[in-house]
Amino acid sequence: MKKTLSLVSLFLAFSAFAQDDVAIKSQVADAINEIREFIAIPNDALDAADIDRNIMWLKRKFGDRGFNTAVLDTEGLPLFFAAMPMNSDKPTVLIYMHFDGQSVDPSKWNQPNPYEVVLKAPKDDGFETVSFDELGDDINYDWRLFGRSTSDDKSPIVMLLNAMDLLQKDGKEIPFNIKVILDSEEEKSSKPLPAAVKQYRELLDSDFLMIVDGPVHASENPTVVYGCRGITTLTLTTYGPIKPQHSGHYGNYAPNPGFQLAQLLATMKDTEGRVTIPGYYDGISIDEKTDSILKSVPDSDEAISEKLQFKTAEKVGGFYQEALQYPSLNIRGLGSGWVGDKARTIVPESATAELDLRLVVESDGNRLKQLVKNHITKQGYKVLDHVPSKEERMQFDKIVTVEEGSVTDAFRTELDNPYGEFIVNTLNQSFGQEVIQIRTMGGTVPISPFINELKIPAFIVPVVNPDNNQHSPNENVKIGQLAYGIKAFYGILSSPIN
Repeated sequence: MKKTLSLVSLFLAFSAFAQDDVAIKSQVADAINEIREFIAIPNDALDAADIDRNIMWLKRKFGDRGFNTAVLDTEGLPLFFAAMPMNSDKPTVLIYMHFDGQSVDPSKWNQPNPYEVVLKAPKDDGFETVSFDELGDDINYDWRLFGRSTSDDKSPIVMLLNAMDLLQKDGKEIPFNIKVILDSEEEKSSKPLPAAVKQYRELLDSDFLMIVDGPVHASENPTVVYGCRGITTLTLTTYGPIKPQHSGHYGNYAPNPGFQLAQLLATMKDTEGRVTIPGYYDGISIDEKTDSILKSVPDSDEAISEKLQFKTAEKVGGFYQEALQYPSLNIRGLGSGWVGDKARTIVPESATAELDLRLVVESDGNRLKQLVKNHITKQGYKVLDHVPSKEERMQFDKIVTVEEGSVTDAFRTELDNPYGEFIVNTLNQSFGQEVIQIRTMGGTVPISPFINELKIPAFIVPVVNPDNNQHSPNENVKIGQLAYGIKAFYGILSSPIN
């Protein structure tokens, strides 16, 4: 199956026909209608019936474009698979996207129903609703579609479908095989995926993987990402009295779990944000070539600080892109007792910290979790994996319950990989802009099972706007990004690759 990508094909990529903007704009109108139809099907991964309804829509839409489709059963919710008729003389690209979405709280949205797409135009510091009747033939690329999964990740699926429409209209012979795998539990960490990729290995066998998820660089220039961080989690709970106690009676006497937890967490990082746990950053080095690549990304540390409104960044790396090359240790949530209007004068019974550990290729999630647990033990705590019994509470002065989350591994493809060069060259040709190449992005996509099992290089080709509010209320996609994504797919799928 796997083909060798010749240097000749890299030069041929420059001759790829880039679809003209008039035809793209016409296709965008069709894409908008399809997005509205697709978003109207709720896709909460917590609801199996939602997923089934989305799969029925996908079967019809991919089938209309000539794909053969299949529903792949897993240990959890099913995956959706589609493939164009195969030709053994062509190399094969596997495209990964997902169709599930985050849950919604309609009360937080500036529209009645997050699953009913609303068209909005920018106005002052916000947006105003516009009737779809006002779109017209000359579509305004600054207008946006608001709705759950408009950017993460249903629009990219529709962009692919509409690029296929254009390729068929132009009578283009696609120079390689196309396989598509759509995840139904990406927003739930894709737990069934590793076993599923192993089970369906022959079906998924390909030469390289394209992940179409996430936003382009903040500059909105064409972007290719060669890796992403992995993730794992820890939940730490400390204990005071068995029940909350009156702080007047027992303050200064009953141990306070909030202070215990705060003191414990403070031992894990220095005042400049670096993890102090021995061995946490082992194996990571940045050579001169890598440093130059990281610095080529047009970020502004000053602009990031201004946007996020903090004065000084942590010192794990010398600048933003360098910081992403190291594993992180993040407190994502803290809880103890009551706060605000519900605050009570008590000594709480427990305190809990939710941690996430973002991983890089050089770091192993299970190893880092063990380092954290070893560190806690060295601080004088008894580490348990359960709520302590009365006997354990009476035996140990300081107890921490540690709950471990699953590990999603990081991945990274070398920047000189010929398939990566092919994608970069094609995007450069299609848009006439220098492509931003990012070694490792901060977010996590569950791609390592494909790399580990299929032994293929992987590349993230993001297509949506960076300010899309993914996972949050008022998620949106800029209409101009629909045009970008269709044009990007068209260029890549029509370029010769041998």
